[in-house]
Amino acid sequence: MKKYQEYKQVDYPEIGELILASWKESRIFEKSVNNREGAETFTFYEGPPSANGTPGIHHVMARTIKDIFCRYKTLKGFQVKRKGGWDTHGLPVELQVEKELGITKEDIGKKISVEEYNKK
Repeated sequence: MKKYQEYKQVDYPEIGELILASWKESRIFEKSVNNREGAETFTFYEGPPSANGTPGIHHVMARTIKDIFCRYKTLKGFQVKRKGGWDTHGLPVELQVEKELGITKEDIGKKISVEEYNKK
């Protein structure tokens, strides 16, 4: 049985770093998924980070709330698989590219090649 250090002066950031280092070394996250192989699965599709805006506190809050659901399902015995979803921010990026190039969707393939558009 592992003994835990007693802290006389609590330094929460230091404790957090020590716990995180221990979890990384022991690969706790990977074990939380792999140890449940064969259990009912819960797959969480996470959207991508926004490519056309500055990150803000609302991003941290949203990710935290999403993570709570995954952790809850893990504690309930599910094998929780997190998947990155990469098609939810395409339109804003496309619109920004069209704006920068001064074109419309109809111009792609006529005024600019698909390859040039994709590169931009």
